[in-house]
Order: sequence, then C-alpha cells, then structure tokens
Amino acid sequence: MTKPKVFIDGKEGTAGLQIFERLGARNDIEILTLSDELRKDTEARRSIMNKADLVFLCLPDKAAIEAVELIDNPDVKVIDASTAHRINPDWVYGFPELFRGQEELIKKSKRTANPGCHATGFISIVAPLVREGVISDNYPISCHSLTGYSGGGKKMIAEYEGERSDERLDSCREYAITLAHKHIPEMTAMTGLKRKPLFFPIIGDYYSGMTTTVGIHRDLAEKNFGPKEIHEMLSDYYSGREYVRVLPFAGEGKIDARGILESNRNVGTNYLDIVVCGNEEQILIASMFDNLGKGASGAAVQNMELMLGLQE
Repeated sequence: MTKPKVFIDGKEGTAGLQIFERLGARNDIEILTLSDELRKDTEARRSIMNKADLVFLCLPDKAAIEAVELIDNPDVKVIDASTAHRINPDWVYGFPELFRGQEELIKKSKRTANPGCHATGFISIVAPLVREGVISDNYPISCHSLTGYSGGGKKMIAEYEGERSDERLDSCREYAITLAHKHIPEMTAMTGLKRKPLFFPIIGDYYSGMTTTVGIHRDLAEKNFGPKEIHEMLSDYYSGREYVRVLPFAGEGKIDARGILESNRNVGTNYLDIVVCGNEEQILIASMFDNLGKGASGAAVQNMELMLGLQE
C-alpha cells in the first residue's frame, strides 16, 4: 500500500518543528521536504504541495491564506495551524471530541482548521455548558488561562532560556490586556456564545503545559447545577472520548490531596483533563493539557490521522 505523502509548510517554526518531530518516528507516512534554499521559493512550494496527500500550514495568518491559493490539486488535504480559517464556514474545526459527529466531519474534510491552544481549553468547558443549557449563550463568562512560554514561539523561548536581562521573566505575566486576544473569535463562535468572554491569558516561567479556568455563578446559570451535577453532565458529554477525560469528582474544593491544579499535568501527551470543583454557590471548571500537544501539534497530528484514515 502506498504511504500518504505529507508536507509541512513552515517546518522551522515551533508548531512545524513539533509536528515534524511527532511524525519523524512513523513508518506509515512519507514526509516531503524542501532544501533550505528552496523552502521560501514560491514555485518550489507550489510544486511540492500539489504532490502531497496532506499539507500542514504552520505559518502566519496572511502567509497561510496565500499558501492555500497555491494548491490547485483537488485531492490535497490541508490542516491550517494558524488562526486564519478557524471561523471560516468552508473549513472544518479540528476538535474531534467537541460535538458528536465532529470526528466524522474531520474524516471527510479537505480543509481543517486546527484550534488555538487557549481556545481549546476554553471551548472544551464552555461549549458543553451552552449546548446542554446549563448557561445561556449570553452568560458573562470570565476566563483565565496559564501557559508555558513555549506558546510564544522561538523568540520568546530564546528570551526565557537565554541569559536573562529582564527580571520580569521570573514572574507570571498577564498579556493581551486590551481584551482582544486573537483566540476570542473562535472561542465565541465555537461555543455559541453571543457575548464575548472576558479572557485573561497568563504566561509562566516554565516550558509547556496549560490550565484554562472558567468560573460559574450558580444563581446566574440557567440550570440550578452545583459542582457534582456539572461534573456528571461533562462526564456524560465526553463519555467514550479517548483524549478528553473528565477526572473523577473528588468533592468540593479537592482535585487531589492538596487541592492543586497543575498546568504541566499532561505535558508530552495529547490528553486534555477536565476537573470540576468549587462549592454550592460557585463552580470552578478547569482544563489541563499540553499547549504543544492537544493545544497545537498533537491536535494537528490527530486530525491528520482522521483525514488520512490512519490508526488514531
């Protein structure tokens, strides 16, 4: 049987390198590559992309849009890791576990938009709450999301791992304080919210791992659910989904013996774990995953497996 041919456009960036490393040990695909002197040559890229069965786009938004226009072979499948196509109705959103039937849509898709990292954590929590009627689509959601510095790309990784001259790198830092983070459009669209969430991303002094947290006021919700009822709903919602796991309910305020959420819990894996805690008035729901795994390259490879019919 002929192996599917895969090309990564933008292999030198953080996401592209991660995908390349994840695919490097596989023997069920053939990776197409360009020499360093040709990797920015438009015609060379056009030629190799049209020979591939699937292309990963690991590029800035504008470059990703331009790259898609180079593909005229109707059989070539594309996974875009940028934000360019995430709310485009002609593209399938690449979160297989999100809705029943989403996995089948990805399997049949020629164009799949890989989700953003913060968006993955937020949507995994809020989409079921809205869809199951626990909260209204106009609920005033606030969310904070803590990530390792690898999510900032090569430049930020170099800042943290080089000889530091800025003491501010030693602390957690909140950013996107204009409340206009680039993930908000997909966070709003894919959850069905009509009111944009207040979203506060935070970067910490560690390489990778992410915890995204949403709080719910019980008296503002549509259903009078406490932590246990929300836990049961989410457990049913994600039942049978391998990579999204709702952790056992440990009682009010307890995740483990110490009651601590760990942002590096799932580093190096494609798992996303959801925990529900809080009290009878306020509920805390958090998702913990690798921003480079289920939040980026791990999700991209999972989508590739579905689109090419490979074993997941």
